[in-house]
Amino acid sequence: MSLITVNEEKCIKCGMCVVECPTGVLKLEATGPKEVNPNACLECGHCVAVCPKEAIDNKKSPLAMQSEIGEIKKLNPEEAEKFIRLRRSIRSYKNIAVEREKLLQLVEVAHLAPTASNSQGISYLIVDDKKTIELAVEECINWFEHSETLSKALAGMISGYRNNKIDTILRDAPSIILTLADEDFRNGRENSILSLSYLELYAPSLGLGSCWAGIFEICACSDNSPMYKLFNIPEKKKITGVVMVGYPKHSFKRFTERQPLSASFYEKH
Repeated sequence: MSLITVNEEKCIKCGMCVVECPTGVLKLEATGPKEVNPNACLECGHCVAVCPKEAIDNKKSPLAMQSEIGEIKKLNPEEAEKFIRLRRSIRSYKNIAVEREKLLQLVEVAHLAPTASNSQGISYLIVDDKKTIELAVEECINWFEHSETLSKALAGMISGYRNNKIDTILRDAPSIILTLADEDFRNGRENSILSLSYLELYAPSLGLGSCWAGIFEICACSDNSPMYKLFNIPEKKKITGVVMVGYPKHSFKRFTERQPLSASFYEKH
């Protein structure tokens, strides 16, 4: 199947599309780039996006669907570092629902994250009904209690919930976002981690906070999880990640530090 179309009048034979193709779909010849291995195309769109003359098109990543980047003010190194450090694991949320427009903005950005060999394959389930989230916590606690190992390891968390209704699983968050993938998709977890990391970095720009729901994932990502029924997860799909999202109850005044950095350059002996 032919994927590539080249406008020879526009093409300057610079070869950038050939160099940037990660799987060798193209070869540069005297007349310009030639498609030699179409079955290897990852639909990444690099060939179309890098062309300085809009001379190449790809059926799997059409030029018409690519938007012009134009001039964008780049963050300087100090601004970029601060932007990254603004992400914190938020565990205290205001009792305010997050607007659905903002929740959609979060998953739109998450959807832009890199994936293994451009496999993508991640979908998102946004849960913003507080009663359903509370029921999810209850189901999660029940599930932990029926596990001899987890009931002991999480005894404090379970007793805090049973005795005082303290939610240290989803932290009374007004919304959670789940990632889903086909049950036989081997990159589902890795791609979800990348996408939810993008989401978490973007959240502060919307005034939101987030936190990875690691304890909840122990239950949610298990094959016998009650969350599949509760959230009406489609057949042949699996839960691959969960984050909490809401408006932070408190604002942080300082950046905290990590443990001392351990990094070195390889030295050839």
